[in-house]
Amino acid sequence: MKALIIDDEKRARNVLRILIEENCPKITEISEADNLLSGVQLIKEEEPRIVFLDIEMPEHSGLELLNFIEKDSYNFEIIFTTAYSEYAVQAFQLSAIDYLLKPVRPNQVKEAIERVLNFVGDSQINIRLQELKSSLEKSNFKKIGLPNANGIKFVEVDKIIMFEADGMYTRVSTTEGNVFVSKPLKFFVEALNNIKVFYRPHRSFLVNLKYLREYVKKDGGYIVMENNKAVSISKDKRDEFLTIVQSI
Repeated sequence: MKALIIDDEKRARNVLRILIEENCPKITEISEADNLLSGVQLIKEEEPRIVFLDIEMPEHSGLELLNFIEKDSYNFEIIFTTAYSEYAVQAFQLSAIDYLLKPVRPNQVKEAIERVLNFVGDSQINIRLQELKSSLEKSNFKKIGLPNANGIKFVEVDKIIMFEADGMYTRVSTTEGNVFVSKPLKFFVEALNNIKVFYRPHRSFLVNLKYLREYVKKDGGYIVMENNKAVSISKDKRDEFLTIVQSI
């Protein structure tokens, strides 16, 4: 399998190459480029399956990749390498795009590659890149990418009613239907931490407070959502929840 590293810093390329060679035996060929345009040329010539792409580079940002490659030519996956802020990390998560935070660590490289290999060939990478670019430029999060058996479904955050844990998977209820997602609930709790409309009343649920229908006192107290789903409230969360809903 071929991989390409696009980064203007030679030391960063060398470190990443070593980590890939030592931890990812599936990757047998690694090419390098020190700027985006050279990287685009190598993508067209060598057709790598995975591209490690730095965001902050002179002349052209890694996010500008969309400007130089035709939509139908996206037959690879991208793993961004970045030293960006917490906000940018949230943008990567919600856009379903993998990333490595600098300084890069061996376990991060191995885990990221294992994840992206599930999407190569059916990745909708052009859509995900556009969502990421939009989020970073506008400083807001309008959509979230939900990895599922068919690929990745993008849903407007405002249309999500609730998340429900199902082992290492999550059932996502939206106003347009349900999606069974191949990520644990913990991922969404962390990714949506800064979006205050989402609240975790119980370890198995994350709900959008906009879609609360009622609070029922009996049986220890529980929530009924707009999709008629009953959601438990942990004993240690009951007082906090009541305080929150009284301020809505």
